[in-house]
Amino acid sequence: MKRILLVGAAGRIGKVLRAGLAGPDRILRLVDIAPLGVAAEREEICNIDATDLDALILAMKDVDVVVNLAAFPEEADWETIFPLNYDLTRTAFEAARQARVTRFVYASSVQAVGFHPLATTITDDVRIKPSGFYGVSKAFGEALGSLYADKYGLSVGCLRIASFEERPTDERMLSTWLSFDDGIHLFNCAIDAPDHHYYRVFGVSNNTRSRVDNSHVAWLGYRPSSDAEDYLDEVRATGKQLGPLGGITQGGGACDVGFSGDSDAALKAC
Repeated sequence: MKRILLVGAAGRIGKVLRAGLAGPDRILRLVDIAPLGVAAEREEICNIDATDLDALILAMKDVDVVVNLAAFPEEADWETIFPLNYDLTRTAFEAARQARVTRFVYASSVQAVGFHPLATTITDDVRIKPSGFYGVSKAFGEALGSLYADKYGLSVGCLRIASFEERPTDERMLSTWLSFDDGIHLFNCAIDAPDHHYYRVFGVSNNTRSRVDNSHVAWLGYRPSSDAEDYLDEVRATGKQLGPLGGITQGGGACDVGFSGDSDAALKAC
């Protein structure tokens, strides 16, 4: 059996993946400081603080793949973002190295490139343009993953998750939506991927209005099937209002938080 360690298993994405990644040939070891309930069949519960390096090394014993979801999940001030999105991320990579885990799946975010406009399709090689401190933290995690791949031989996949929701709820999500089914499919692809060194992939469904290009990782086998366009009438009926940058950037409302710059300059693609 393949043992998969899910860090941040009690979070919003973690709860979806806890059910979606289960299988007869897998054991899910669930890590979170928050309550995780009763272990199901082929589940193992680890209620620990994942910023504790020694505790996390012990939790990684006999683990084949680490999936790190743990993070403060939205834009916030530096003091709020740092403990989980920086300290915990570094601890998770270092624990994997010391425990000799060979594969690490990092839940990054489209917010690492959030200031790119939705009008232009972006590829993996575009400039890092974070939407805020949260986006910066995800760019940091990607860079850290690159270091651990190059220096320590860890196989690292960075999944730039966009709008992971049950259904799209605003105009931006017509481009950025990632359905639960496609999200589970993406993480399964990363867990079972062919041998690799380091890659990044955009976590977006097969949306008619999608503006990301995953052709560089065709080998990964990610073939999303959901399309936000199926919810077009429902989205427009909500009348949900977005900020001035919310509907025209990859990062959406996160770009609007505290914004006081020149929007044209901020959106200039390079």
